[in-house]
Amino acid sequence: MRREGHDFDHIAEVLEYSSRGAATKDLIRCLEQNRDEEAAEASIYRQEENERLLAMLRAVWPQAEEGDPRAIDTVLKISKRRSEVCGYDMPVKSEVSGPDGGVIPLGGTLAELKGLIATAGEQGPVADFDMPAIDGREDTGGDD
Repeated sequence: MRREGHDFDHIAEVLEYSSRGAATKDLIRCLEQNRDEEAAEASIYRQEENERLLAMLRAVWPQAEEGDPRAIDTVLKISKRRSEVCGYDMPVKSEVSGPDGGVIPLGGTLAELKGLIATAGEQGPVADFDMPAIDGREDTGGDD
């Protein structure tokens, strides 16, 4: 009923709850139970997938040890997939740097900030674009 847009007062009345709060608590309890069941299902999926991948790895490992290039490639692909499924890889760390790999200069004018934003991630000439003013004021290109 909540998905249909009914408020908790209406739900409590129709389903004969003692109060709006009781209907709310029941919905929260159901949502938490579903979340826990989904987490358990995901855990089971990861375990099953990991077991499949290990079986594949065992099957191709002897050929990889003998130097078979296709088997080695397959082992690497299986290893990559296991890392994805099990979350073995560390998060990728990204860093943004200023001109020539140095620090990002802070301060300056809004126009200078626009120029830095335009060059972030680009190679080649700086793109000229208009960016709406954050504080509602027009950009005059001068110091703010």
